[in-house]
Amino acid sequence: MPPPPLVLHAFPSFAVGGAQARFCTLANHFGHRLRHAVIAMDGNTSCRERLAPTLDVAYPVLTIPKGDLVSTLRLLRATLRALRPAMLVTSNWGTVEWALANRLQLVPHLHMEDGFGPDERTGQLPRRVWTRRLALAGRTVMVPSRTLQRIALDTWRLAPSRVRLVPNGIDLQRFAAGPPAPLPGEEGPVVGTIAALRPEKNVGRLVRAFAAAARPGRLLIVGDGPDRPMLERLADQLGIANRTIFAGHVADPVAHLHAMDLFVLSSDTEQMPISLLEAMAAGRPVASTRVGDVAHMLPAAQQPYVVPIDDAPLAGALGTLLDDTALRGRLGQANLEHVTATYGQDRMFTAWEELLAPALTSI
Repeated sequence: MPPPPLVLHAFPSFAVGGAQARFCTLANHFGHRLRHAVIAMDGNTSCRERLAPTLDVAYPVLTIPKGDLVSTLRLLRATLRALRPAMLVTSNWGTVEWALANRLQLVPHLHMEDGFGPDERTGQLPRRVWTRRLALAGRTVMVPSRTLQRIALDTWRLAPSRVRLVPNGIDLQRFAAGPPAPLPGEEGPVVGTIAALRPEKNVGRLVRAFAAAARPGRLLIVGDGPDRPMLERLADQLGIANRTIFAGHVADPVAHLHAMDLFVLSSDTEQMPISLLEAMAAGRPVASTRVGDVAHMLPAAQQPYVVPIDDAPLAGALGTLLDDTALRGRLGQANLEHVTATYGQDRMFTAWEELLAPALTSI
């Protein structure tokens, strides 16, 4: 009996993030119908902890030539020929070289675009626009948000028949009511977030907004990354270090979500954040910056607390929500009902069955 088809996945990083977490959910769902090879361009494969241990997953390591595009493309083409995958799946700008290397369609190709770093927060860089137009022309491109769909069609000028909008979905039962994580410190409402501590997530805005709101309670930050030392200093400078809990990386954040009285997204740029869906599934009220599809993802009752990308409006939303326990309860229930009706993972699995058809039907 032949082995299952191999899918080669290229990520800029396989650290924990939205696209990486979605891949793990999908890989676990498809199980032994597929084999996987995951290449992290930066060598970080920490998200592998979310994959079922019974899966057939390899992690090839490539030494990418720095500043030498021709040599890089040769290496990537040689890798495609050596591994002979049934399909190539690439992710975001950081893997565009793979799309260029596969211009001759050595293997069927699916490209995922999940968002942008801080350098493209306010607009598309012309060089990247032209490169995407060239590299992604004729390829199937998956986007999870309406915002990205508009960019792919209007800015990158990709063919509408090749752009697929597939909203993220989550395992709703996993985030159902459960015991909260025990937290140190005083009693009072817990304002929390789950985020990689990187510049585009701008958790510093949350720290400043929490301090400016000047309400009792604690601030819970779940996640790790290069911004953590800066955030710890900022909490100390603002006089809230004794009320700020840095939980670090947590493999399964369900209990920490249930410890939060209010979930906050303070990012400069997002598209369709999975952490927001998870907070909704846990029945948490939300305050968020107006980024990507966030306003579309939330029910009508939440719209007053989706605010401009600035510290002061976010602090105002925090103050209002922290002052009103009953309001938080109503919003949490509205979020739970909305995510249950709209963002269960079965719809996502059905869409991805079609996207991965070149591999799933290649036996």
